[in-house]
Amino acid sequence: MQLESAIATAYTKENPFPANLTENRRLSKAGSAKDTRHLVLNLAGSGLSYKAGDSLGVYPTNQAELVTEILGHLGATGDEWVSPAMLRLESPITLREALTSKLALAGPTRKLVETLAHKATDASEKTKLAALLGPEAKEKLTLFLAEREYADLLGEFPSARLAPQELVDHMRKLMPRLYSVASSGKVYPEEVHLTVAAVRYETNGRKRHGVCSTFMADRVALKVTPVPVFISHSHFTVPRDGARDIIMVGPGTGVAPFRAFMQERIASGATGRNWLFFGDQKRATDFLYEEEWLAWQQQGKLARLDVAFSRDQAEKIYVQERMRSAAAEIWAWLQSGASFYVCGDAKRMAKDVDAALHEIVAQHGGMDAAAATDYVKRLKKEHRYLRDVY
Repeated sequence: MQLESAIATAYTKENPFPANLTENRRLSKAGSAKDTRHLVLNLAGSGLSYKAGDSLGVYPTNQAELVTEILGHLGATGDEWVSPAMLRLESPITLREALTSKLALAGPTRKLVETLAHKATDASEKTKLAALLGPEAKEKLTLFLAEREYADLLGEFPSARLAPQELVDHMRKLMPRLYSVASSGKVYPEEVHLTVAAVRYETNGRKRHGVCSTFMADRVALKVTPVPVFISHSHFTVPRDGARDIIMVGPGTGVAPFRAFMQERIASGATGRNWLFFGDQKRATDFLYEEEWLAWQQQGKLARLDVAFSRDQAEKIYVQERMRSAAAEIWAWLQSGASFYVCGDAKRMAKDVDAALHEIVAQHGGMDAAAATDYVKRLKKEHRYLRDVY
């Protein structure tokens, strides 16, 4: 037991476990506007354990092409020694290592623009940089930086030559990304499943890639490339009382923890009913884990499944509309003690779902807005309204 305990505490955020990716399967079908993957990482020998609702922290590495581009702009080989202050390293590391796995290559700041303005020798470059730093140019600078990464700035202002240490002093630490676990530790004790949408977009006329999502989707070789991971434990989990009903709202990759919830509830023999609201763009291409949800529904393990596919009809329909259509039953479930869960986009979806929940409580509970707000607050206080939003 002492050995097991030692192993269990050996791997942490500060000392991640080098997991192997054993499965990388595309969930979204041909014709989808998205590239969503089902990923499986092997935790065997790590001593790590997790529960449904936890997250997996993943440390990515940056694209080799971007690192090479930055080295080219600096006129560097990559073998130069640097000591990025924010890393608090005991000894210097090579510039290539810093740019590959320690520093974020996106998100340049005003401070870098100021340094480039100070060092630029080309008159047109100096003029452009000065225009970005004027007191009236704050919004212009914000928009300018939002469209660019470090490589863009170094390439646009080549006369402002920075030494390797100067550059890394302007950069931020490359942070791990957290992904909601899509499996139950009761069912898969030695592996963890993730549902990851590979982020790809374009700014400033250049193709961009989500650092961690494309690291796992494109650059990790199955069973070869180590993926540094750790478990991030969460309060977002199934009720302790297995007899309690649950309502789950998880459009897109927000459905990940609810796949884990279903596995956990089934494995533990929970008798409470399960209800899922899922949404995405098109049913034919974006119904993530469709076969599993339909099988659970057929087996009576998923009491109700409400879906909203926004692009399958002229008028866009989202999960909050499906909630309003089922308002009376949602209210009945809440009144009988159900827990309500939301996972996914914080900026729009979670706010819209929250607004719909307040409307349902007010309408079917015969309450005014203030009383409905108090009711929802009580749900939160009782840990019956939980959100995992990002």
